[in-house]
Amino acid sequence: MWFTLYIYLCLSFNCISATLILKPSMCLLQGDFKLTGMYQDGDFILGGLFEVHFFTVFPDLTFTTNPKSPYCEIFNMEGFQHAQTMAFAIEEINKNPKLLPNITLGYHLYDNCVMLGMAFRAAISLTSGTEESFFNLNCSGPPPVIGIVGDPSSTPSIAISSVLGLFRVPIVSHYATCSCLSNRKKYPSFFRTIPSDAFQVQAIIQVLKHFEWTWVGLLYSDDDYGVYAAQSFQQEMQRFGLCAAFSEFLPHDNNHRDIQRIMGIIQGSTARVVVVFAPSSFLIPLMNEVVLQNMTGRQWIASEAWATSLESHIPSFQPFLRGTIGIAIRRGEIQRLHEFLLCIRPSNDPKNYMLRIFWENMFGCSFGKGDTEGKQVIKVCTGQEDLSTTNTPYTDVSGLRAAYNVYKAVYALAHALHDLMECEEGKGPFSGNSCADTTNLKPWQVVHYLQNVNFTTGFGDHVSFDKNGDALAIYDVLNWQPSSDESIRIYTVGVVKEGTKTGMVLTLDEDAIFWNFETTKPPRSVCSESCPPGTRRATRKGLPVCCFDCLPCGDGEISNTTNAVECFLCPDEFWSNQYNNHCVPKEVEFLSYEDPLGISLTTASLIGTCFCALVIFVFALHRNTPIVRANNSELSFLLLLSLKMCFLCVLLFIGRPQLWTCQLRHAVFGISFVLCMSSILVKTMVVIAVFKSSKPEGKGAMKWFGAVQQRCTVVVLTVLQVVICAVWLSTASPTPYKNNQYIRSKIVYECAIGSVVGFSMLLSYIGSLAAASFLLAFLARNLPDNFNEAKFITFSMLIFCAVWIAFVPAYVSSPGKYTVAVEIFAILASTFGLLMAIFAPKCYIILLHPERNTKNVIMGRETRNK
Repeated sequence: MWFTLYIYLCLSFNCISATLILKPSMCLLQGDFKLTGMYQDGDFILGGLFEVHFFTVFPDLTFTTNPKSPYCEIFNMEGFQHAQTMAFAIEEINKNPKLLPNITLGYHLYDNCVMLGMAFRAAISLTSGTEESFFNLNCSGPPPVIGIVGDPSSTPSIAISSVLGLFRVPIVSHYATCSCLSNRKKYPSFFRTIPSDAFQVQAIIQVLKHFEWTWVGLLYSDDDYGVYAAQSFQQEMQRFGLCAAFSEFLPHDNNHRDIQRIMGIIQGSTARVVVVFAPSSFLIPLMNEVVLQNMTGRQWIASEAWATSLESHIPSFQPFLRGTIGIAIRRGEIQRLHEFLLCIRPSNDPKNYMLRIFWENMFGCSFGKGDTEGKQVIKVCTGQEDLSTTNTPYTDVSGLRAAYNVYKAVYALAHALHDLMECEEGKGPFSGNSCADTTNLKPWQVVHYLQNVNFTTGFGDHVSFDKNGDALAIYDVLNWQPSSDESIRIYTVGVVKEGTKTGMVLTLDEDAIFWNFETTKPPRSVCSESCPPGTRRATRKGLPVCCFDCLPCGDGEISNTTNAVECFLCPDEFWSNQYNNHCVPKEVEFLSYEDPLGISLTTASLIGTCFCALVIFVFALHRNTPIVRANNSELSFLLLLSLKMCFLCVLLFIGRPQLWTCQLRHAVFGISFVLCMSSILVKTMVVIAVFKSSKPEGKGAMKWFGAVQQRCTVVVLTVLQVVICAVWLSTASPTPYKNNQYIRSKIVYECAIGSVVGFSMLLSYIGSLAAASFLLAFLARNLPDNFNEAKFITFSMLIFCAVWIAFVPAYVSSPGKYTVAVEIFAILASTFGLLMAIFAPKCYIILLHPERNTKNVIMGRETRNK
């Protein structure tokens, strides 16, 4: 493209260069281009470039003669309407006494034939002038044109602006949307009244976000418009978390193999939405293949290049393109334009040859005499034919979009020139506060005022340019809907506006949209369904970010948003609910009275207490019998009392831990068991003393271990435990503690022992007394009494030691409230063991065999007498 442009540039300057041939003060034009145009003289001339024909035909090159000029074919009624809109706007400005008073604007419009070379030739002709000779070699006076409206295509606009920008010639395009033209360093004098593709892309992104279409296909034309739009679109998609399922360019040569390959990609993709950035000429071959393969189930998104294109309304396309959503430039209304379009007449002036071509194409006639086409004679044009009887895109002003942008472009140049004329000397914007010299006007001076232009059209739209020369973005959202006559009609269903503070804002009437699906609802187009709260996204390896798996949050973690990237830990005293989408207070766990386990242990405690009470009652009732009086009945009652306290201390371990219960539970437990162990130890010692006193050599044994000594021993041993408990409680008292280390999902409310040393000393002291009692009882188990209590004490201490030895590993390994339950079970088991092993045989004799409750039987004398 750039090599071709270079050739055109060289040819252009060769053709328009002037040399001093006859006189040193006169320049002659060496040649001119055969361009189709319209002309009207004025004080200042505005140039215009429009697509009045669709194709350019270049003659064959013989290389033996000068090549003939290229010519254009297939008249474009809509493009000619745009040119006439510029003529109308200039006529309206000339009639307006408030805008450019006493100044008449003229115009010089050319047809670019949708060809870069033709557009470039026309632009050079506009800026250099078309006079065959001129004598003013000082280049004073206004330039041939003070500004150009056009070109409508991006590629010619890039080429023209690259050259004319060097001379700061203002160019205001009404349809070139390439975002690359916003580069002020490359294109310093380029402006446009149509939003940039960057804004169009943002508008389409807003539509995709609104319907939650995150997985879309992308097609774009193989030209500057499509390539730059696709690049910008993919960048915006990444910024908003959207993904392209595929990205393919539509070939400009309509290669059937490429079209079939693209069709295979579309059909093989799971994307149900396809965005197309391309003129309709690129899209038509693809749609022919869509019809051929009967591909349905796709939602088409049209860029502004084909959203209002009439070429796409081919009847065979309608079943597939119905429901299309498009982004189109703002539709406007221009008062009295329709009447102006109907009032034009052809002219014999060669500069207005475009009017004659239009007339011939509109009415199918010719201004020649007797022209024939084959065997058919073409009628002669009179120039008086009635345009009001025609119905073509030229006379249709119901959807003025590009034409409305032409209208705004002309008014922008007019307002810039008006502001330039209104400048007061000494208050100007140029060096020394000077103003522009209207007799020697420079293009860059017009650019300065054009940059600052600010006005409102009669339709109510605000027109101004940002620092890049772009107009404020505003788009209509269109929907292609079937009509009763089986054609497609385009309806406006929303608008996208750019706010200075809010950015792009979409307003949409969803109820007015037609969906070309059986469900008559918007399709779903996602690679992966959204992850609900309680899960997080995990991207699939090698796929875009829109393709992911939903992994549930772990225990204690939550996500309370859709498509959360990560899960968050709940605070220490909170835990995730069953759906992992909300943190709830952790369940506080402790052994309560309402708990089945708590009820069972409480019942066992009360039963044990009742048994103790019952045994006390039996012993009190038979307190004078030999079996009760044996081995000091006072110690028996003290032992029963301590066992009862052991049963009752269990109740301090059940229920919500409080400071006083934490402090008392282990103290009462320790003191009760020491009282119990000391009583058993003294009872064992009494058994041994009694046995020794029965022998001649040990008659004085009981004198040193009488009732007083027995009481004192029990008291002293118990007081030592009281001291241990007092020191422990005063230095590091047990306190309630919320433990969340055992079970992460719960708070175990327990009593912290405070001091491990204190608790260890308490248990060690109990264990030492139990060991001493067991040892003495074991040694005295074979004494000759018929009723030797040492045997039962040995058995009871064996049970006691076994229980508490097993308690240690069970206590360490039990979680939560079961730690307390294990300790309670050890207390109950050992207490029941002591109660049953020591007192059950005595109660058995007292209640069931009273005949054996005699001194002789107990002492074994009855047996010896027999």
